[in-house]
Amino acid sequence: MNFDNIKLGVAPINWTNDDMPELGGENTFEQCVSEMALAGFTGCEVGNKFPRDTNVLKKALELRGLQICNQWNSYELTTKSFAENRENFTKLLDFLETMGAKVIGGGETGNSCQGQMNVPVFEGKGMLNTREEWDSFTYGLDELGKIARDRGMKLAFHHHMGTCIQSIAETDRLLNETNPDYVFLNYDCGHFHFAGEDPVAALQKYIGRTAHIHLKDVRPNVLQRVHDERLSFLTAVKNGVFTVPGDPEGCIDFPSLFSIIKESDYAGWIVLEAEQDPAKANPLEYAIIARNFFRGLTGI
Repeated sequence: MNFDNIKLGVAPINWTNDDMPELGGENTFEQCVSEMALAGFTGCEVGNKFPRDTNVLKKALELRGLQICNQWNSYELTTKSFAENRENFTKLLDFLETMGAKVIGGGETGNSCQGQMNVPVFEGKGMLNTREEWDSFTYGLDELGKIARDRGMKLAFHHHMGTCIQSIAETDRLLNETNPDYVFLNYDCGHFHFAGEDPVAALQKYIGRTAHIHLKDVRPNVLQRVHDERLSFLTAVKNGVFTVPGDPEGCIDFPSLFSIIKESDYAGWIVLEAEQDPAKANPLEYAIIARNFFRGLTGI
């Protein structure tokens, strides 16, 4: 196998943070997409500063040789009706389909603590506590995944710190109790490491069910502070728990991850998604670090 079927993208969260708009508030949409292209990426996800007029967005991206590959969707199957989830999901599908994307991502935010600044991430995470809660949740994902499949797209669910799908055990159950034709994984090595899991073992286990890949690294010293000081997820991000692949301060075994990808049948996007405070970590500088690192490991 080789990397011929892999494309490299980047997330705008490295420039402007959707959950904390004050991070990168000074960075414009035009700066964001221009620097993505300058760093050598060919695709991107969607951020809060991106124009919603698809004609305007297409022109801006085409000028820079970029395309949309995915967007986060906030599932709220634990707290809102299925009808409301379906309506929001379908609207986003309409947008992504028009932009030529084949994946719709996102995680369950309904009962999570990921957006709460003062709730310790390891103590306040969302939970599915009963058989009924699990059944309702997986039923909803299957139904939404079928809608996506019928339109030629894949629902790639993102395990995420602070949510009810955070650990390998929770990810196992999610995938075991959903239809493999309808629900896929948005694998994220940084979130698995943050959760105390082995990201290499996780990718080996899930690569056959993975439809989208996020790569970021973790600074171990900051992660230890998250435990010791009982920090929230957003506070951890502001303090630099994440960084880009290729940063010597990180700790994840990326050569092993790329070896697994190379030997698999995975075809699709690998996306740099290492949210940091742009005032502390210049987005273009860190995007170039990651892009050069990816090139060294893949040749692309």
